[in-house]
Formats: sequence, C-alpha cells, structure tokens
Amino acid sequence: MMIRSRTLSLALLSLMMIVSVPAPAVAAPSVTSPIIVGDRPYSVAFTPNGKTAYVANFSAGTVSVINVKSGSVQSVPINVGNEPASVAFTPNGKTAYVANSGADTVSVINVKTGTVQGDPINVGDGPYSVAFTPNGKKAYVANSNSGTVSVINVKTGSLHGEFIAVGLMPASVAFTPNGKTAYVANSGADTVSVINVKTGTVQGDPINVGDGPYSVAFTPNGKKAYVANSNSGTVSVINVITGSLHGEFIAVGLMPASVAFTPNGKTAYVANSGADTVSVITVKTGTVQGQLFVGDSPHSVAFTPNGKKAYVANTNDGTVSVITTR
Repeated sequence: MMIRSRTLSLALLSLMMIVSVPAPAVAAPSVTSPIIVGDRPYSVAFTPNGKTAYVANFSAGTVSVINVKSGSVQSVPINVGNEPASVAFTPNGKTAYVANSGADTVSVINVKTGTVQGDPINVGDGPYSVAFTPNGKKAYVANSNSGTVSVINVKTGSLHGEFIAVGLMPASVAFTPNGKTAYVANSGADTVSVINVKTGTVQGDPINVGDGPYSVAFTPNGKKAYVANSNSGTVSVINVITGSLHGEFIAVGLMPASVAFTPNGKTAYVANSGADTVSVITVKTGTVQGQLFVGDSPHSVAFTPNGKKAYVANTNDGTVSVITTR
C-alpha cells in the first residue's frame, strides 16, 4: 500500500507539473464614483501629460479643472464664453481652446495660469467643435449653424484664410494622425466632409454615413475613422485609404454622441447620451464587447494618454464618470 500510495503521489505531482497554470484574467473596465463639475458638461479633454482634465460646462459658461491623480476639482472654474460646447489642448499642452457655441467665439486658456488670455477669437455661427493639427499650428472649428469650418492660426491667434464650406450642421472635426486631412461630421446632412489641410479645401464628394453623425475619431494608426450616428444608434466605420465605408454599421446605444479610441487603438468607447451607457467596441472585430452604465446623458468621452482611465461628461447631472480601463 505504501508503494502504491507513493506511486500515485508521484503521478499526481507529474500531472501538476505539466498542466499549465492559466494566466490571470484581465480586469474588466469599471466605473467609479462620479466627479461633480458644472452645469451641463458637454466636453472633456486631457492635457497631453495626463495630469489635468478640462470640462466645458455648457450652461454655466465655465471650464472645470480636474486633478486626475486626486480626482479633485479646482474650487473656482474658469469663466469662458456663452455655451461652451468643446474644449481641446494644443499638442504642447500650453493652451486650451474652448468653442463657445452661444457667443460665436473661441476662448484661449493659458494652462499654466489657468486664465483666459487675450480677447476671444471670433469664428463662425455656432462653433461646436474644435481640434488641433498634430503639429499644433492650426485649429479647426466646426461652426454648426453656418455649415462651415474656421481655421485659426495658433501662433497669431487670428483666422487663417476664408471659411471652409462643408455640410449642414457640422458637429465634430478631427484630424488624421499624419495631419494631412480633417474629417468633419455633418449632423444635418448625414455625411462626412474630407478637408485637405494643405490646400484648405474639401476634397472629393462627402462620405455618406448614418443618420445624424455627431462625432468622428481616428484610430491611432490612421487607417480607420469611427463616426457616431446619433439618430440611428450606430457607428459607421470609414476606411481612410479608400474613403469608403468599411463593413456594416456597428449597433451601439441610443443617441451616441461621442466616440474615442484607447491610445493602443484596440478599443473604442462610445458615449450613448440616450441610454446613459458607454459601448465598448473591439476594433479588430468591429463588435461591441459590453456596455458600461455611467451618468445621466453622457455627451463626451476621452482617454488619459496612458489609456488607464476614461472620463465621461454627463450632461444632465453635472458630473464626470471615471472609468478604470485596466
């Protein structure tokens, strides 16, 4: 019996040695306690170093400043223009531009001092979105009420050339990572206009997407663009090389208002303002891998540069949800 028992023990030991130990599971994204900001937060963006987040509070006419490490909000917000709808940082992180949709202006914030510098820049009617070229030399502003894009020379702080005519009610603008083209989501025309940045002109015919395109973003490698179609609850995927749609629409939640990619480009988050959720899309397969419940009417989503967190601006409850991605 002792021999048989010893033989069995050795056999079990051998079996344990050859059975592979499973790798620890990757933590699923989780939503932590929300951060209270201003009245009707519309847009959120991170400084390039990831230490600070700015939140444009539409109804308050202010920008809230969040310390990302502590999650605390600066006690006094920054006063900007009427109905700020979008905020973006220059690539060097020294200034932030805020599109004031109710004032037809852009406020320029000195990030170091946390104050507005100079007079606001007059742009088109109803500026709704602002984005910088990767080299930081120009800022494009989508003017929703006039169907145009204003181009700002960042060095001089003045308009560069004429307005660029795009489609009806442009709601979002984004640049390809190489900075050669800009895509503009025309929410009233169900199209995306493609602008040649060098010439400042629209190239080719607009790309037909879904109903009510509200947000556009590029994968970090620049090969695909995702467009959140607010009225159809879908995301259109554009092949940037061919300028045509790639595959079928991706069904997400009700009234998707914003889309953003993780820095590694493997995942996209879509803020569904009518469902109080964020859809998580696997970019490789183009499928939704899950939904995260956030605050009331999420309107904007953005990732920290290291991709460890995502902030979601919830318009109706004046909060920012913090998602820990890993």
